Amino acid sequence: VQLVESGGGLVQPGGSLRLSCAASGFTFSQYNMRWYRQAPGKERELVAHITTAGAITNYADSVKGRFTISRDNAKNTVYLQLNNLKPDDSAVYYCNCPTRNAWGQGTQVTVSS
Repeated sequence: VQLVESGGGLVQPGGSLRLSCAASGFTFSQYNMRWYRQAPGKERELVAHITTAGAITNYADSVKGRFTISRDNAKNTVYLQLNNLKPDDSAVYYCNCPTRNAWGQGTQVTVSS
């Protein structure tokens, strides 16, 4: 099982990023997926959750209306669109398959002017 995140970077407040997580080694379409984030000195936080076919999504209150989780089962990829970014969104963002307890290596998002 392997999860590989990409798409992080440095962005100004109010900017946008699109994170991707490419999955391999398991039948991706059969599993719910999540994005977490962890800022320095803070606990890892669940950001968004998506069910197998993408019919149901859930978000942390802090990102509702700004972030969107989606998936493409044909590409074995889950995405996180980050809009209207704030400095408090700065963190390492991790992709997770909860049932398989699989984690990616993380991708750094830094929001700063």
